[in-house]
Amino acid sequence: MGSEKEYEQLLDNIYSSLPKKAETTERFEMPQFSYFTEGNKTIIKNFRAVAEKIRREPAFLSKYLSKELAVPAEQQGERLVLQRKLSGGILNKKLEEFINKYVICKQCNRPDTHIEEAGNRLQMLVCESCGASAPIR
Repeated sequence: MGSEKEYEQLLDNIYSSLPKKAETTERFEMPQFSYFTEGNKTIIKNFRAVAEKIRREPAFLSKYLSKELAVPAEQQGERLVLQRKLSGGILNKKLEEFINKYVICKQCNRPDTHIEEAGNRLQMLVCESCGASAPIR
């Protein structure tokens, strides 16, 4: 009987040393821009890394941000230079809007999508998880 108590104590010790489970089951975390301002310019330091994480061409994301923010944008290696002083809240809000519009599947809410040309200047957001496709405006 003593060995059973020891066994239970050993199990308790092992369970207490295990790492706690992650709080979220979501495997996709919304990326955030890391930026700084230099004079009248806003420079996004991790632009290429964010574009790679959401699996979209940097030029496509750059064009979207330029239009939405009404500001000229220029890619410089890993960075994006916006020709106006902007706050991080605005930048990250526009990034979230981009992800919801051009990355997240409308059916299953997963980020496993890609964009296909469907002819006549029509693009489709195709989900690799559920197979759904939806037109992009």
